[in-house]
Amino acid sequence: MGALSHLRVLDLSRVLAGPWSGQILADLGAEVIKVERPGSGDDTRAWGPPFLKDAYGENTSEAAYYLAANRNKRSLTIDFTQPEGQHLVRELAAKSDVLIENFKVGGLSAYGLDYESLKAINPRLVYCSVTGFGQTGPYAKRAGYDFMIQGLGGLMSLTGRSEGEEGAGPVKVGVALTDILTGLYSTVAILAALAHRDRDGGGQHIDMALLDVQVACLANQAMNYLTTGTPPRRLGNAHPNIVPYQDFPTADGDFILTVGNDGQFRKFAEVAGQPQWADDPRFATNKQRVANRAELIPLIRQATVFKTTAQWVAQLEQVGVPCGPINDLAQMFADPQVKARGLAIEMPHPLAGQVPQVASPIRLSKTPVEYRHAPPLLGEHTEQILGEVLGLSNAEIERLRVARVV
Repeated sequence: MGALSHLRVLDLSRVLAGPWSGQILADLGAEVIKVERPGSGDDTRAWGPPFLKDAYGENTSEAAYYLAANRNKRSLTIDFTQPEGQHLVRELAAKSDVLIENFKVGGLSAYGLDYESLKAINPRLVYCSVTGFGQTGPYAKRAGYDFMIQGLGGLMSLTGRSEGEEGAGPVKVGVALTDILTGLYSTVAILAALAHRDRDGGGQHIDMALLDVQVACLANQAMNYLTTGTPPRRLGNAHPNIVPYQDFPTADGDFILTVGNDGQFRKFAEVAGQPQWADDPRFATNKQRVANRAELIPLIRQATVFKTTAQWVAQLEQVGVPCGPINDLAQMFADPQVKARGLAIEMPHPLAGQVPQVASPIRLSKTPVEYRHAPPLLGEHTEQILGEVLGLSNAEIERLRVARVV
């Protein structure tokens, strides 16, 4: 049994941030019911190519994007723009512990599915609202997507080649990182609200905003600004507070060198055949290396090109200096450590036979993650959920289907 197998989650969210949180809860054992629009479902089902291929090599309607965030859930289609659909969702909410939604602020109140309405039915409900800008403030009514939040929230001002370099300019992160982080923070908040419910018996409303999460996750860079009043500048792959901590060219490509302290720098200098660097007053301490970055980095670049990436990694690992290659995803999934940790898995799928998945990184000794269901087909479990959870008869379910409520 999973750690959260005693919980039922109603997931009304779409795209990535909300579904990511729902998938984490599902991986931990919660029963997660994904409520989708009849006919089209979650927007990301159509966000392809690529699409999952069926047993005959033909594209299914399941985009890879959708498959990334909906494992271990059951799919139920309900049109809650209709009164009977609203009634079904309210009945499900009455029997649930958590509800996750990412509609625009006030968007569900017209259907009687907002927090206050559902709280009256189920005071124990933990209701998590995920929006771009939160429930308050001048931007509350705006739609918010990861890319624009990365820009507005300051991340892109820090990401990209440094000024003066060829191709300089702001660049977004290569995955929807703000969505993912919002999903993680949402999960933490949900678990905190459930822990509090254990003490006072009541649920609560969680207001999660992509912008809030983006600003919070600027971490040391936000503090660099707040303590100096000077906005940090883009440094490409370099680190604002540590030197050397970036990529360097090798005889056959590039590698990443992450020197975290002065002892590691001395070891690196010795392997590089330049032991004098560690005693040079310009480079002896990290503070001095940061101040003299422009002098040190070219010297290191001149030294690293004489060995291959594999040689650098092998030699520096022997002396305890952190470093590594820059892998593409094929190289990453072929890496022996990634294989040893079992990070690529497959799950049975009704159309494709098997569907690939990236394993959960959560390792619990007593209640490990279980991979129970592949990301569901649209409405795959409608009859099952309506019958098992709400006790509807086959005739009642058929009537709802004919009326296009489900």
